[in-house]
Amino acid sequence: MSSLRHQRPLQNVSSSPNPSRFPQNYQPTNNFRTSTNLIILLTLLIIFGVLLPWIQVPEGLLMFNSNPNSKWRDYTLSDAAAMVAKNNTLIVCAVSEAYLPFLNNWLISIARQKQHEKVLVIAEDYVTLYKVNERWPGHAVLVPPALEAAAAHKFGSQGFFNFTARRPRHLLNILELGYTVMYNDVDMVWLADPFPYLQGEHDVYFMDDMAFVKPLNHSHSLPPPGKKGRPYICSCMIYMRPTNGAKLVMKKWIEELQAEPWSKAKKANDQPGFNWALMKTAGQVDLYLLPQAAFPTGGLYFRNKTWVKETKGMNVIIHNNYIVGFEKKIKRFRDYGLWLVDDHASESPLGTL
Repeated sequence: MSSLRHQRPLQNVSSSPNPSRFPQNYQPTNNFRTSTNLIILLTLLIIFGVLLPWIQVPEGLLMFNSNPNSKWRDYTLSDAAAMVAKNNTLIVCAVSEAYLPFLNNWLISIARQKQHEKVLVIAEDYVTLYKVNERWPGHAVLVPPALEAAAAHKFGSQGFFNFTARRPRHLLNILELGYTVMYNDVDMVWLADPFPYLQGEHDVYFMDDMAFVKPLNHSHSLPPPGKKGRPYICSCMIYMRPTNGAKLVMKKWIEELQAEPWSKAKKANDQPGFNWALMKTAGQVDLYLLPQAAFPTGGLYFRNKTWVKETKGMNVIIHNNYIVGFEKKIKRFRDYGLWLVDDHASESPLGTL
């Protein structure tokens, strides 16, 4: 009895063919794996944290990308032109945030002529770049450096000059890419499709800025110089083919603006420089003055009701110039039924801004 009391119990060989000296629920292999996995995970996190700032990660690969607009910062003029151009042609405007309502109004009028898909907005600030591309992806591009977002610049101010003086460089870059380009200020409204009037193989097409009435069959040559020694052509609407002549005019325009920058004594704007450029290159470039009845200046359209009645049905693009002030321009458009966003915002690619 005493020997049996201290005898080690026999193992159940049939139920445990590989006897173990650890408790039944003890799993040393699993614990070892857990520790190893934690060490590997921590190592990977450290390596990832150190190397991530130096790795070019394709946009969209990381689900936690915090800035969905970041891709538009790297969107180049070449990228935008290739995406937007139709029949190798672009309709271009340059816009800052303050002028977005005018952009929308202008776009509605172009959409009615079914030409809006070739519109490229050159955004002068990041707010405009992001707003347009959010609603109409790919149709806005920013050419650095960006201007500071601000209220509408007063005509004759340094801010207005800084804004408009970039225009010939933008247009020259597009011509160098090989595209035909139509530039518009956004305080314009299309009443009809202008492209039937842009026939022929001329280098540069433009509209007069004079308010006196021309004959319906007036000359399409560059008008003679006025009292200031230069013509009075509006820089608001320019159509150019990618020819050496058109590029020469843009280069000369840039030179004229550099030679006569803005100062407090002489509050320059871009238009005199454009006229000097046209006059100085006229012998080398094929220039074409568009018909006044189709492309009247605002000083004629909004101030001569008799002429408007006589040319009814001929007017194609109306420019709301000869008046200064953001709200005054809107009021004039409303008075003439040309402020379209009030009742037709849904017709714009941007919707209701």
